Amino acid sequence: MTEFVYRGRDEGGRLVSGKVNAASQQSAIDNLQAQRIIVLQLDEKASEVRAEKRDLKALLFRRKVSTDELILFTRQLYALTRAGIPILRAMNGLAESSANPELASALTDISRALVSGSELSAAFRQHSELFSPIYISLLQVGENTGKLDDALLRLIRHLEMERETRKRLKAALRYPLMVVSAIAIAMVVITVFVIPSFAGVFNKLGADLPLATRILMGTSEFVQNHGIALGVVIAVAVFALRRYIRTPDGALWWDQHRLKWPLLGSIFERIALGRFARSFAMMTGAGVPILQSLSVVADSVGNRYVGNAVRSMYSGIERGDRLTNTAAATGLFTPLVLQMMTVGEETGAVDRLLDEVADFYEREIDYELKQLADAIEPILLGFMGVLVLILALGVFLPVWDLGTAATGGAR
Repeated sequence: MTEFVYRGRDEGGRLVSGKVNAASQQSAIDNLQAQRIIVLQLDEKASEVRAEKRDLKALLFRRKVSTDELILFTRQLYALTRAGIPILRAMNGLAESSANPELASALTDISRALVSGSELSAAFRQHSELFSPIYISLLQVGENTGKLDDALLRLIRHLEMERETRKRLKAALRYPLMVVSAIAIAMVVITVFVIPSFAGVFNKLGADLPLATRILMGTSEFVQNHGIALGVVIAVAVFALRRYIRTPDGALWWDQHRLKWPLLGSIFERIALGRFARSFAMMTGAGVPILQSLSVVADSVGNRYVGNAVRSMYSGIERGDRLTNTAAATGLFTPLVLQMMTVGEETGAVDRLLDEVADFYEREIDYELKQLADAIEPILLGFMGVLVLILALGVFLPVWDLGTAATGGAR
């Protein structure tokens, strides 16, 4: 008997972990599934130390697998399975042809697991850092129903939708980030190099300097004297914040407050809800039980706060409540979306109606992203105008006063 260490979710959707003794990995999975535990990760006890070393090495040296590479791999796997190529031969061929060493190594491990008799979904589950819970669950559904090509096609559409959402968000934020970066660089150059050059001249005037000039000179002096300490404080604060939001409580706090950001909060919320609707529709349409679908989707919406709301729906449905009532209790969905869910429940077409909900959120996201640039542009222009006014008054008013005094003296 071999001892395995597992991590998964129980009937209530709660994370559980522990150890189980079994003759093989598949036997361990069967034992856990008999206990109604959804297995997320399963490793041999003897390989824990090697796994930790491998994870550390991968963290330091690995090249991240991009969404485009994952889409390409899924497309290739779909084409090969559609053509009737045996899955083991397909995985070996894709491992040899992959340009990403991390993905190639994962596919090689998956091939070895298949040779040892493991199921396809169980082999993919060993690399949960590369393949999302939705990816693995749909593979399992396709494997159990004998429609692996259909499951892969659904995954391709899902990954492409995720990629397009990220691209639209990055495109909308590109211009504001460039402007803010340019302003920050200009402020550093002016404060560190330009203002000190004028400071000596202004001090020789011996007259009272305008308020704007005193502010600029004081800021420049502070940055020159305490710039290193200020940079260290900012770096430590950013590092501490990043460490905190990697913890469960910190991630929940960050995701909850991110939904309240001006201009961007509603976009983040709609993206998370659109992912929920699209993923949930895809899984229920593939035949995944509704409770298992909610448990998997909760980890895939990209927001811990929204994910907790989805888990609360799991508890409500488990008690026998309707999907629409549990969704309304979260307070996240609009009346229009809830009405569409109601129609889906009454007609038995929840997956099709949730696809409509996802399309609705996609249109909302597109509209808000288009409005984002229009909303940010006047704010940036106003900020730049105030900055230029302060610089102009601070630099040119003393020069103007000097010129006026010199002209008066000449007369």
